Amino acid sequence: MNVTCTGRYLTVTVRQMVFILLISAALGTAVNLIRPDSIPFVDSWSMANKLVTEDGDTLAIPFEDAATLFAENAAVFLDARTPAEYDQGHIQGAVNLPWHDVDIYFETVIMTLDPEAAFITYCDGDACLLSHDLAMLLKDLGFTRVKVLVNGWTLWKEHNLPVTTPSS
Repeated sequence: MNVTCTGRYLTVTVRQMVFILLISAALGTAVNLIRPDSIPFVDSWSMANKLVTEDGDTLAIPFEDAATLFAENAAVFLDARTPAEYDQGHIQGAVNLPWHDVDIYFETVIMTLDPEAAFITYCDGDACLLSHDLAMLLKDLGFTRVKVLVNGWTLWKEHNLPVTTPSS
């Protein structure tokens, strides 16, 4: 008799849990739908979408455009990686402004740069957000010509463009 009662209570408990989960999911979905800042159910979570400002402008710069600006000496490249990574190799002529120590380096680096110049921030890896964060800081501080070269260091090396390394 105890086994039968326990089985019924277990069945009822499981049904109640499923019912509560379904109600919670329905209520959560309904609240999300009516909120003005709702989370999209289907979206592209690519790096390119993370590089769109509130105004709808994209911060991402195509590799070819960045290479052209480099060749024309028409942009300042800012390496957002750590000083150790920068010292291991960087885009030729790039200035190191490490995101994790930006408060330490910012004043010294920015004083040497023209605020009207075009800036291209980069780091390494498709998912690296250091360059994005640095670009957003520059935009917030009033720099208007700021772009991000996604996966910049890797792309630069893959295309055999000029770099500075300890052996060069």
